[in-house]
Amino acid sequence: MEYVVITSGGKQYKVCPGDTIEVDNLNAEKDSSVDLSEVLLHVSDGKVTVGRPKVSGIIVKAKVIGDVKGKKIDVSTFKAKTRIRRTIGFRSSKTQLLIEAIVDSSRK
Repeated sequence: MEYVVITSGGKQYKVCPGDTIEVDNLNAEKDSSVDLSEVLLHVSDGKVTVGRPKVSGIIVKAKVIGDVKGKKIDVSTFKAKTRIRRTIGFRSSKTQLLIEAIVDSSRK
C-alpha cells in the first residue's frame, strides 16, 4: 500500500490514490488538475521516506471535484451590563479533491 502525508493550507492529510479530501479553498476550477508537491512522508512497499522538511521528487496528482462549504460555526459576543448580545455564523469555503496518483519523478 502506497500513501503519503501532504500539507495544504497549514493542515496535514494522509492520502492514497482514490481518496477524496476537503482542503481549504483553492483557486482552481471544477474538473481541473492540481499538483500537490508539499509531501512530508512517503510510504511505498514498506519503504518509508521522511522529508526534512519535505520529500523531494514526489508529486501528488489530484482532480478538483468541486467547492463545498464547511461546518457552520456560531460566534457569540456579549457585553456585561449593557444588554448587548450578538450571534453570527460562519462557514468556511472548502475544495474537494480526488487523489488520482502519487508520482515519483526521481524513479525512472
